[in-house]
Amino acid sequence: MATASSITSASDIQMDYMKLLVTQLQNQNPLEPMDNADMTTQLAQISQLQQLEGVNTSFGKVLDSVQRGYASSLIGKEVSFTVSAADGSVETRTGKVEEVAIGADGQISLVVDDQKVNLADVLSIRE
Repeated sequence: MATASSITSASDIQMDYMKLLVTQLQNQNPLEPMDNADMTTQLAQISQLQQLEGVNTSFGKVLDSVQRGYASSLIGKEVSFTVSAADGSVETRTGKVEEVAIGADGQISLVVDDQKVNLADVLSIRE
């Protein structure tokens, strides 16, 4: 599994590729030069990767906004949710959503009867 420190952005990949490309061009055999089509294809792929990275970032922001709006719409409603008990079993509880809390990491939680509940743990919603 990739960790946050091992994930490289498309811009970093492009910079590394450009450094490698310059080195290859400086040291290439003049009798067998690099194929321009291969270089162009690789640059186009890196450009597409950058565009996809931008779309992914934008989609993440939209998803975050939708989740916040959805969580806010649950205030005042009764929800059923799962909770892990101390013995490792899973319990289902019900309560009224009092507020929405957003952690420093951006994690959205519902406050139900003074207990924080992850949005993903909500099983049902009632008026």
